[in-house]
Amino acid sequence: MKQKLIDMKDIVKFYKMGKNKLTVLNQVSLEVEEGEFVAVLGPSGSGKSTLMNIIGCIDIASSGEFTLAGENIMKKSEDELAHVRNKVVGFIFQRFNLLPKYTAIHNVAFPLFLRGLNKKDAYREASELLKKVGLGDRVNHKPMELSGGQQQRVSIARALVGKPKILLADEPTGALDSKSGGEIMELFLELNKDGNTIVLITHDLEIAKKAHRIIHVKDGKIHNFL
Repeated sequence: MKQKLIDMKDIVKFYKMGKNKLTVLNQVSLEVEEGEFVAVLGPSGSGKSTLMNIIGCIDIASSGEFTLAGENIMKKSEDELAHVRNKVVGFIFQRFNLLPKYTAIHNVAFPLFLRGLNKKDAYREASELLKKVGLGDRVNHKPMELSGGQQQRVSIARALVGKPKILLADEPTGALDSKSGGEIMELFLELNKDGNTIVLITHDLEIAKKAHRIIHVKDGKIHNFL
């Protein structure tokens, strides 16, 4: 039986702005099982990025229920949230967020260094992951020596470090041309076939159509499932 990795019920997120209250998410409910490839689609300002931040334990909901990989997120302290985030979620960002002075293999190995793994073993795992994303011949290249699509592959390899339960991708093709973006989406499909659960945030319907399920967010609410 597949595990329910994301289980949100009636999630509300608001921010106080002086005497006013800005509600960004309003009664959002969402379930994602392991092995799914889900796209969260919505325009700028729809609330999809806030939803991503809550899923990734970067932000906390104001109210509602949220269980992530069996953990009750609403009752976690900041330190506990950081632990869950590092263990459960692999993040992929639009702008890659690579260390510019270091090689691809060092960028991928860096999270392993933070976990105390020695350089030899960290580099071995990083090398295997770079091969997995099609960059086995680019391990010693720095980000500026790589194309945008290749840089995004490095960031995907880094996200795979530690075998996270969920890959959370925020507009992963937004900084790429259509050809490179299409190649990245094909890579996501391959990773999903290998068993990786993927939640992808996008404003682009054509990108969202590559996923197996589309969740449409508008004005802080989930309006329909396509």
